[in-house]
Amino acid sequence: MLTPEDARLIERLHGGFPLSERPFDDVALELGCTGEQVIERLRRLLAEGVLTRFGPLFQIERAGGQFVLAAMEVPEARFDEVAQQVNAFPEVAHNYRRDHRLNMWFVVAAESPAAAAATLSRIEAAAGLPVYAFPKEREYFVELRLPVPAATPEESVGAR
Repeated sequence: MLTPEDARLIERLHGGFPLSERPFDDVALELGCTGEQVIERLRRLLAEGVLTRFGPLFQIERAGGQFVLAAMEVPEARFDEVAQQVNAFPEVAHNYRRDHRLNMWFVVAAESPAAAAATLSRIEAAAGLPVYAFPKEREYFVELRLPVPAATPEESVGAR
């Protein structure tokens, strides 16, 4: 469970990051701490797996790149092995299991459509399994904001 401070930080960063010379200090000022404490808390949340990523989102196509949603049918006995192979590619943004014949889905982000296709081919070769590509045809913006539950004072005893 998150501490109240963790929850406040995540809530604050969810809606935008200051575009300034010292953005972590700006966030810290709002939260009543230091920029170093904000950075350290983010590092801890990432290391603990509470956050899986902290960084900007880009519309890669505007820069000539491409996002591709891809799927594979992975035998259950090889699922973890193939997930490690797929996740080792720096172009793989995220990977998740589905309850479907195509049980592994992942997103490839590359600097060009040709680079995306090459990455998908390398993944197929590494895994020895077909990769089905579903390039983005249309973009939708859905801002999903979920509440971030914090621990009660009793639950946060001993928390950092």
